[in-house]
Amino acid sequence: MASIVPNKKSGTRRIQYVDAGKRHSIPLGKCTQKQALAFKVKLEHLLAARFSVMDDETARWVASLPDTMHSKLSEKCLVQPRESAKTALLGELTEWYIKVKSVAVKPSTPLVWRQAQASLIDYFGADKPLLAITQGDAELWRLDMVKKGFAEATIRKRSQNAKQFMRFAIKHELITDNPFVELESSAVANEKRVHMVSQDDIQKVIDACPDAQWRLIFALARFGGLRCPSEILALQWDDIYWDKGRMLVTSPKTERHKGKESRLVPIFAELRPYLQQAFDQAKPGTVHCVTRYRQVSANLRTQAHRIIKRAGLKPWARTFQNLRASRETELTETFPLKTVAQWLGNSEVVAAKHYLSVPNEHYDRAAAVPCASAVHIQCRSGQNSAYSVQQEAATDRDKKKGTLNESALRAFLPDFAGSCGSLQESLVAPRGFEPLLPG
Repeated sequence: MASIVPNKKSGTRRIQYVDAGKRHSIPLGKCTQKQALAFKVKLEHLLAARFSVMDDETARWVASLPDTMHSKLSEKCLVQPRESAKTALLGELTEWYIKVKSVAVKPSTPLVWRQAQASLIDYFGADKPLLAITQGDAELWRLDMVKKGFAEATIRKRSQNAKQFMRFAIKHELITDNPFVELESSAVANEKRVHMVSQDDIQKVIDACPDAQWRLIFALARFGGLRCPSEILALQWDDIYWDKGRMLVTSPKTERHKGKESRLVPIFAELRPYLQQAFDQAKPGTVHCVTRYRQVSANLRTQAHRIIKRAGLKPWARTFQNLRASRETELTETFPLKTVAQWLGNSEVVAAKHYLSVPNEHYDRAAAVPCASAVHIQCRSGQNSAYSVQQEAATDRDKKKGTLNESALRAFLPDFAGSCGSLQESLVAPRGFEPLLPG
């Protein structure tokens, strides 16, 4: 804990604190009690950051300090000297970030960072000083990726990684501002890469598979909605509860979130035959349902494309994710979205934004349904004739009142009353229309 020590004669104040068993003092000069208290709170955060990661607010406060006060803190070894910022280079920063952060993430995450690092170095150069990168430079970098034909989702992901690199630099006082802060980095769905894999198509693919292992991989992705390869390769026979019709799916992707380490998924009727076949062929003592392609470097996508071509189909984008998305779209027609999202291990928001699509069958079904928006009028004079009177027949005054008067009807149906009798008996109006009838 730090404390404020005032000097009543001179009106100055100083902060005292204990570090490593020794008492230290930082003079503040003449300032108000409120200013001294604010400095004391930030100093305590700074002391705590020596044993953890400095938060963004404290990092910004340190970066905004005048050189004189910053030097006083650096003399106490609380911050690094600002001279180091002049020699901080882009290549060194990104390599340092990846090395430090890789110990706490999954092996696939640094691969994504490497892609962003390569993109930055390819454009700016590894020896580009951090202080020399401006927001204008960041925008030009983004436009260069657009020019090279990168997908919007890829550009946003790399912009997100660039922001992470620079926030890391700010926390270590190498720079004061993030030049990439204005770039869009929120995840966005790429509609061009969405593909609904029908039941008929996936059956052709499964029939073209060379063995039960590949049939199970495609079935788990399309009928079980499992992520491939992480969740499919993690599935074990002990996780299959045959009698209850459920399976316990471990999710490496979401295990860092509390309560998202695993989830129960139904053994869907379409999936059960392929699970049973693989189980019958498994050797005694086999742990995992899928025993092949368990190496990190294994590429399931290449072989999957060969199988899809063998089935007489053209390989689609996002090979396995579109299988999972197709299953989620399919299930939402029968079950509530909340239930389906729970089974597939995502949120309703993510499902609606990145997974759900509109099947072609919905267009066909909608085209076959008669339009019910028109007003249908039948005559009782022996001839069954129908007239459709659209809402546009009403005048502006009638629209405001929400009525369709008799004069508007007669304009469209001459001599209607004489041939069909009373309007009151023959008119069937849609909800919201109250015809003004004679008498």
